[in-house]
Amino acid sequence: MSSNSAIRVAVVGTGFGQAIHIPGLQHHPRTELVAVYNRDLGKAKAIADQNNIPYAFNNLDKLLAMSDIDAVTLSTPPFLHYDMGKQILEAGKHLLLEKPMAMSAQETRELYHLAANNQVVATADFEFRYVPAWQRLAEKLQEGYIGQPRLIKIDWLVASRANPERGWNWYARKDRGGGALGAVGSHAFDYIHWLFGPVKRLCARLVCAIKERPDPLDNGQLKPVDADDTCLIMLELTDGTPVQLTISSVTYNGRGHWLEVYGDRGTLILGSDNLKDYVHGFHLQEAQAGKALSQVEIPKRLAFPQVFTDGRLAPFIRIVDRWVASIDQKQSLVPSLYEGVYSQLLMDLTHQSSETGSWVDVPDLNSFIQA
Repeated sequence: MSSNSAIRVAVVGTGFGQAIHIPGLQHHPRTELVAVYNRDLGKAKAIADQNNIPYAFNNLDKLLAMSDIDAVTLSTPPFLHYDMGKQILEAGKHLLLEKPMAMSAQETRELYHLAANNQVVATADFEFRYVPAWQRLAEKLQEGYIGQPRLIKIDWLVASRANPERGWNWYARKDRGGGALGAVGSHAFDYIHWLFGPVKRLCARLVCAIKERPDPLDNGQLKPVDADDTCLIMLELTDGTPVQLTISSVTYNGRGHWLEVYGDRGTLILGSDNLKDYVHGFHLQEAQAGKALSQVEIPKRLAFPQVFTDGRLAPFIRIVDRWVASIDQKQSLVPSLYEGVYSQLLMDLTHQSSETGSWVDVPDLNSFIQA
C-alpha cells in the first residue's frame, strides 16, 4: 500500500462506533469508510444509509471476506473483542481496538501475538495521549518540572451512572466486561504507564453501589448489577512513587477528572470539571515549590487542528492518524496492543486484589508478553 492511498475501513460495533468512529473515519483524509456491522441487519443498513456507507453486514465472516476492506475498527462490548478481534486479525485486516481490549490480559496478549504473526497493525484507542493539555503535561514531566515525584493523585468522579433508573445492559455485568474500571480505569492505567512508568504492585477495592437496574428490553424488570461503579486503588510505581486512584461513575456533582502530581521541586495539576464530555475542559496548572499555582498556556503546536462539539472526536482522529502511520510503516506504533496488554493486566490484578483483599505484585510487561 502506498503512503498516500486510501485505507478502506469497516466499522464493527455501532454504539461508540456510530458516535465517534464513523464521523472520525469520514473526516480523516486517508480513510475510506466502506462497510458497517451490526448484529441486526436492519440497523446496519439504516446506519449505512444514514452515513452513505456502501455495505452493511450482520455477519462478520462475510464482511471480512471482502477483498476491498483493508482495516477494521472494533467497538463492540468488551466480551466480544477477543473472538471478533481474532477473526479480524486472522483475516489479515489491520485493527483499531477500543478499550478495554478484551476480558483478560491473556486474551489481549494472544491478540498482540496474532497481529504480529499475521503482519498486520493493531492500535489501541487510548485517546488521552492525544489531548493537548495532557501532551503539555507529559512535556513538563519530561523536562523535570516537578523534580523527584512524591505523590500522584487521580480523581475521576462523574455522575454518568448515578441515576439508578439508568437501564440495565451488558455494562451492568462483570462477566461482560462492564463497570467503571473497564470503561475509564483502562484509560487511567494507560496514562499512568505513559506518564510515570511501570507499576510494581497495587491494592484495590471495587464496589457496586447500585445493585439493580431496570431492563428496558424486559418491561423495566429489575435485574442484578455486579459490575463495579466505584474503584479505590493504591499503586506503587517501580521507582517507589505512591499513586492514589479513585474512580466513580455514581457521584452526583463529582469533581470530574483530575490528575495531581507533587514533587520536590514543584506541582502540576491537570483537571476538568466537565461531567458531560470527558475531553473538553481540561486545563493545566503549575507551581514551583512554595509558589502559587498559575495557568499553563497550551502551545498552538499541540492544539487540535479542528475542535468538534463532541470532545472525543478530535483525539480519536489523532489515533486514526497513528493507525494510518502504523499501516504505512508496517509496524504497530504506540499505542499498540503492547500498551493494551499492560492496561488489561493492571485491570486483572485490580480485580484479584479486590477479591483477595491484599496487595498484588505486577509482573514485568516484557516477561508477561513473552510468557
